[in-house]
Amino acid sequence: MAPQTPSALAERPRSSHRSWLRWALFLLLPIALIAGGYWYVTGGQVMSTDDAYVEADKVGVSTDVSGIVKEIDVTENQHVETGWVLYRLDDLPFRLALERAEAQVGMIADALNALKANYRDMQAQIQQAQHDVDYYDREFRRQQILLNGGAASQVAFDTARRNLVNSQQKLASLNQQLAAIAANLNGDPDGAIEKHPRYLDAVAQRDEAQRQLDHTVVKAPFTGVVTNVYAIARGKYLAASTTAFYLVASDHVWVDANPKETELTYVRPGQPVTVAVDTYPGTEWQGTVESIGPAAAQEFALLPAQNTSGNWVKVVQRIPMRVRADTGKKGLPPLRAGMSVEINVDTEHARGLPHFLTALFGGGARGA
Repeated sequence: MAPQTPSALAERPRSSHRSWLRWALFLLLPIALIAGGYWYVTGGQVMSTDDAYVEADKVGVSTDVSGIVKEIDVTENQHVETGWVLYRLDDLPFRLALERAEAQVGMIADALNALKANYRDMQAQIQQAQHDVDYYDREFRRQQILLNGGAASQVAFDTARRNLVNSQQKLASLNQQLAAIAANLNGDPDGAIEKHPRYLDAVAQRDEAQRQLDHTVVKAPFTGVVTNVYAIARGKYLAASTTAFYLVASDHVWVDANPKETELTYVRPGQPVTVAVDTYPGTEWQGTVESIGPAAAQEFALLPAQNTSGNWVKVVQRIPMRVRADTGKKGLPPLRAGMSVEINVDTEHARGLPHFLTALFGGGARGA
């Protein structure tokens, strides 16, 4: 047997290594294909998009009365609770207006009570005037009989007639005055003054003065964080409805996402969502699909896309979707409006076999 050369001895391990590598590839290839096929068939149930941002209730803090800023009770980026005082306007003009309105209510009440007293007094005068008319009517008839019998003079008859006419005119005048008083009492002299339109109007003006006074103290409408507080200062005049600063809610935040229309095939309200925020890597929030918009975002654009009949390029549209994030779990960092997030919606719908395989197997089954 001829002795083996060093090159032949080195070639034997190399050939053995290649043979082992070849068998490993033969074994790994079907495993990889099976694993890839399983991943494809069972995958696709999670819809992901990074076109999503944190949103929160935001309001420009203002009031509907004008005045000079007297006191600012918060500082920049301070957390406030519902009902906390944010700032106050100088309330002196409003307190004076309230006092005038309250005085007006009293004056109207006194005037109406005086009218009711005049009405009762006028009724008594009318009753007396009616008695006078009855008396002078009887006297006139008696003088007329006496005159016809020659027992009375013409002067006595004329005097009796003049007295009757005067008493009748006085009664008519008193009735007119009584009707005028009744009209001033809204046609119901016996009604309560609290139901009279003039009194109700005075009370309404007083209530409006009280409301304006109350609105000089501006309170937080919901829990959140104030910002841009430096925009106002003590002594600054604020016109009615002018925004003093902003309040951003901290207990009502959500995620507005804009997935592609092709990604919403199996997305439904109520499905679970995982929310990842770029600011906090490794931290996740749980949520739920709350609603899906009824139209694509471009439908609400100021300049909607034109449906041209010439050169047309199909563009995949995005549909707005709202996700309710669970922020009540302890230990999670705060979500701030405007943060960029990525959402993953579990649609619970696997991708399944490709269409051509489904058609092939389906056709084979039918042929059998």
